[in-house]
Amino acid sequence: MNNIVSKEHFSENVVKLVVHAPEIAKSRKPGHFVMIKIGKKGERIPLTIAGADIKAGTIDLVIQIVGVTSHKLTALNVGDEITDLAGPLGQATHIEKVGTVLAAGGGVGTAPLLPIVEGFKKAGNRVITVLAARNKDLLILEDQIRKYSDEVIIMTDDGSYGTKGLVTHGMEEVIKREKVDLAITIGPAVMMKFAALTTKKFNIKTLASLNTIMVDGTGMCGACRITVGGKTKFVCVDGPEFDAHQVDFDEMLMRLSAYREEEAVAYEKHMASL
Repeated sequence: MNNIVSKEHFSENVVKLVVHAPEIAKSRKPGHFVMIKIGKKGERIPLTIAGADIKAGTIDLVIQIVGVTSHKLTALNVGDEITDLAGPLGQATHIEKVGTVLAAGGGVGTAPLLPIVEGFKKAGNRVITVLAARNKDLLILEDQIRKYSDEVIIMTDDGSYGTKGLVTHGMEEVIKREKVDLAITIGPAVMMKFAALTTKKFNIKTLASLNTIMVDGTGMCGACRITVGGKTKFVCVDGPEFDAHQVDFDEMLMRLSAYREEEAVAYEKHMASL
């Protein structure tokens, strides 16, 4: 159970694992995530389910190496077992036919965006996807996104692929030329903040899938709390998707950096021990 079926390196620090988890594969929907733990004394971390194959009984996880647990997870190989895997968790994306959907993904945010793009396309929507990355090598899942998008716009910080610029530049290009009924953004918190500010100018309903710190994933610890519309919400049980125009992104960014120093020290010790 929870054995790794396949492993693929998207880049030096981004890895896709296909994991045998038939019950999760059967019940998972776009927007759902899992909590994983490596080793009996390991920490729990959340990972959005990037895809699932019900017949094979597998789920897809895309991991960016940022700390100890993500490094341990990506160091596993085919046949290895993930100690604990719980899910699906969170609220699934509400998918319906709305018209034109503008999807904006940054970096590894493209992974959780993929099943959402697929869902909205299959529901009969026109889907335009803007993918952004620092450079061409860090762009992931482009072919899969194109399969379910009417149009894909690529933005890179250095201009090594697509158009040079930020995700917001690509979003505004679309918004200024045609009517957008719904926008969805997933990526780094600062990217989602400015994506939300962009759509707010044009009064376009926007959803953001948030990537806060989580401990238990069931709403008991409070580590993932955020402020939405002046009220406290928990990303793990109320989200991970919220009205992007109501999210206090500045508070979220501050909370995300709360343990940065401790995480860096732990990572250095972990790497030194290898």
